Amino acid sequence: MSVIDIHRTHSLNKEEARSAAEGLAKNLASKFDMHYHWEGDSLKFERSGVKGLVDIAETDLHIRVELGMMLRPFKPKIEEEIQARLDRVIAA
Repeated sequence: MSVIDIHRTHSLNKEEARSAAEGLAKNLASKFDMHYHWEGDSLKFERSGVKGLVDIAETDLHIRVELGMMLRPFKPKIEEEIQARLDRVIAA
């Protein structure tokens, strides 16, 4: 298993951070056919070969993605896509 682990500080309030995480999840869900749901302040997502979560804290977003063997070669591209989308939703 290959893991993507991203911590990003933010200056958003809790509602804005949750909205940013929701926007990121919606975008990635449509692009990569993932399903997601909220458990408290954690957004959990999965699809075949991928599972992960986004934890929202006061000043930090933590994204952890576990990639199965078939997606391991695409780790750099997936991580780049997450970083780019995260930059957009946090700046919005």
